[in-house]
Amino acid sequence: MTSSPTTRLRWLEGLFPGYFALVMATGIISIAFDRIGQPQLSDILFGVTLIAWISLIVLSCWRVIQFPHAVRVDLLSPRRVFAFFTLVAATSIVGLLLSQHGQLQLALACWILAFLVWSLLLYLSFSVMTFLTHEHSVDVVHGNWLTSIVGTQSLVLLGALIAPQLGEYANYMMVEIHMLWGLGLIFYGIFVTLFCYRIFFRNLKPEDTSPVFWVIMGAAAIGANAGTSLITSDLHVPFLAALRPFVDGVALLLWAWATWWIPMLVIFGVWKHGVRRFPLRYDPVLWSMVFPLGMYAVASFRLGLAADFPPLQWISRVMVWVAFATWCLTMAGLLHRLIAGTVTPRGDQKA
Repeated sequence: MTSSPTTRLRWLEGLFPGYFALVMATGIISIAFDRIGQPQLSDILFGVTLIAWISLIVLSCWRVIQFPHAVRVDLLSPRRVFAFFTLVAATSIVGLLLSQHGQLQLALACWILAFLVWSLLLYLSFSVMTFLTHEHSVDVVHGNWLTSIVGTQSLVLLGALIAPQLGEYANYMMVEIHMLWGLGLIFYGIFVTLFCYRIFFRNLKPEDTSPVFWVIMGAAAIGANAGTSLITSDLHVPFLAALRPFVDGVALLLWAWATWWIPMLVIFGVWKHGVRRFPLRYDPVLWSMVFPLGMYAVASFRLGLAADFPPLQWISRVMVWVAFATWCLTMAGLLHRLIAGTVTPRGDQKA
């Protein structure tokens, strides 16, 4: 019996909205390789990033047209709506790469697109969390919530890079991204408090752990990186210049917090897969682990450069290769999934 077109497109219906983390992970490692003087690898990953970004945008639009109900279900789910913020972060990362390659107008277009999507998702997600959350328990807290912070801080990174190209409007952009950076810090303080309470003071089962946990570290790392962008920017607004000591201190604290989380997250993984024997297999949320590693490498490099402290750059060089090795393993899992013709999974439903 011949399957219907709808049946053949079940993989599209189940496309995980957080798949743009693949673009984020690939793009940030490309940027990291450029920082440490590996232009060939950087260019290769830049090409992969563009192809993945365009492909996922086309697939996402196709999914909206073909399966609007499935998209609506994801958008109204407290556990899944925040995954859409990967589109914001991915678009900002693409903008950073385009700017790096001299395409400043396209980079500006990416910032505008990312900001518009961020604005819509921000109020939608918080409305869903407020009005459609029926679990009166901290257990509803999901790691994808922290992706909203990553999206927010990605706007800061790209905004700081394109601000000098805006002429008389540069100061407006600098004020905007300082506010976004502060907003990201507030969101992080709220979400990480709830998340840590769930992890450390509630019953945590192996199936509750997920690669999305790494977004805790990644959100802190991108906050440190965004803070470094503000530190190294030329400021012509006096009250923003007065904030520099505060930004300096917070950027270092965020980097230290991100560093503390890395061994803890490794322990979670060893406990789940080594002690409790849960099988390790490909899942689209694994890209949410790769991106934080790459972002930590870039944040370490830039903070070391801003502080004139070479040991941070040494750490960055090691972490770039760790991130790239993790990227290769995850990409191998994805290619195996595609070759085998397995239906794209819905993504990890746990924390």
